Amino acid sequence: MSSELVVAVAQMTSIDDVDANLMQIEALLEDIFKSHKPRLVGFPENCLYMRVKEGEKIHGFPLDHEAFHKVAALAKKYDTHLHLGSVPLQLEGHLYNSSVLVTPKGEVKSTYQKLHLFDIHLEGQKPIRESDVFRHGQRPSVIEVDGWKIGETICYDIRFAELFSQYARKEVDLIMVPAAFLVKTGEAHWEILLRARAIESQSYLMASAQGGTHQGINGGVRETYGHSLIIDPWGAIIGQVEKRSIGYSVMTLTKERIDGVRRQIPMKYHRRLPVA
Repeated sequence: MSSELVVAVAQMTSIDDVDANLMQIEALLEDIFKSHKPRLVGFPENCLYMRVKEGEKIHGFPLDHEAFHKVAALAKKYDTHLHLGSVPLQLEGHLYNSSVLVTPKGEVKSTYQKLHLFDIHLEGQKPIRESDVFRHGQRPSVIEVDGWKIGETICYDIRFAELFSQYARKEVDLIMVPAAFLVKTGEAHWEILLRARAIESQSYLMASAQGGTHQGINGGVRETYGHSLIIDPWGAIIGQVEKRSIGYSVMTLTKERIDGVRRQIPMKYHRRLPVA
C-alpha cells in the first residue's frame, strides 16, 4: 500500500468521432508523461464519444471494441491506470453510461454505471433526458489503485449526497467525478458542489471535465464548462484546469492529509442515520 498517489485530471473537448477523441487522449498522455509519472489518469464523461447533434443515435461500445484495445496499449506503455470517466457501454443488451478502468497490464474493466441520469429542463433551453438513451446503474462502486480505495460517480451524481455518504462510510480515500457539465449549471454549482462533497466525505475528489466548444462532424455544437479540479479532504482546491479547453493538472495525494483531516473532525464516530 502506497502512502502517496500521483494523479492527473485530464480535460477534453470530445466530439462525435472516436478516432479524434483517441488522438486527444494520446496527446494528453504524451504531454503529461513528459514531466510526470501519475499512477492514475482520469478522463471525463463522454471521453470516447460525445453526442453533439441532438437526437443522433448513440451506438454503444462493447468491451471488446477496438477503442479499448488502443487505450489498453497506452496504459501499458505508460505503466498507469487510465480511468475512462464514461462511455456509452453495451452490457447484457442494454446501454449504460459507464466508467471503465484500464490497468497497467492492459486489462479493461467495466466498473460503474451512472446511478442518476440527467433528466432536466432549464429555463430557456430544451429538455434533456438521458434516461431516453441509458438505463440507470444499480449500485455504488469502489475500485482500488495501489492500495487506495476509490469511489466512483459520474457528473449528475454530484447532486445526490446520499451516494457520497455511502463512500464516506466505506472510508474511501478518493472519489472520481468525471463530468460534462453545462456552462449554465457549471457556473452556478460545479465548484461549490465538489468542495462540499469532499468536505463531507473527508476524501480527495478528482473531477475531470469536458470543456469548450464541441463541433460535431455530423453537425451541431455543444458548450461545456470545463474547470477540472482536484480537491483535498479539507475542501481546498489543490489542482485545476482554469481554461475551457484541453488541458490537465497533476498532483500528489497523501494518506497523511486524509488522516489529518479525519483526526481533527472525526465524523465517522459522529455519523447518525436519521429516523424517518
